[in-house]
Amino acid sequence: MARSDRIKWNERYRKGAYAERTHPSALLAEWIDRIPRGRALDVACGAGRNALFLAGHDFEVDAVDISREALTRAARLAQQSDLQINWIELDLDEPLQLENHYALILIVRYVNLPLIRRLKRCLAPGGFLVCEEHLVSDTDVIGPSNNAFRVQPGAMSKLAKGLRVHLLEEAIINDPDNRPAALGRLVAQKL
Repeated sequence: MARSDRIKWNERYRKGAYAERTHPSALLAEWIDRIPRGRALDVACGAGRNALFLAGHDFEVDAVDISREALTRAARLAQQSDLQINWIELDLDEPLQLENHYALILIVRYVNLPLIRRLKRCLAPGGFLVCEEHLVSDTDVIGPSNNAFRVQPGAMSKLAKGLRVHLLEEAIINDPDNRPAALGRLVAQKL
């Protein structure tokens, strides 16, 4: 992302963006008890709602985002809850240096398919990839109006290549705020 993207996201979080979204991703909450504990990577974590949820469920969490404002808010929340999380400020268009094999890699509504394909190599044997993306749709749904920030139908099945698929769906789903969202959702495991 360009410097302008960092400025844009910092400004959004400074103004309180997503402050009301403290619940974890519904997909993550649905699968949390089936994923082996260990290291987790939350990609484009924003203000940390999913990272906090993972840490509260005994994962060792690395959480990455471009926005210092978001990570500062997230770190405050983690401290208030006595949770240890490794917050990493990074533009995800830059190389992400990872040495760990993760039990879970989580990507929620951040579209960077080449990055996700690279991150699959960072899964430990038996590790899970949980990915939820806004899907291109003609239906009136929430999310980005620019299709560059949505995935095309069929993209999630290509991401699953080489993994054991537990869930693969493309559907209009009511999100936890009871708003319709066109989503591609994938839960897959490295064998």
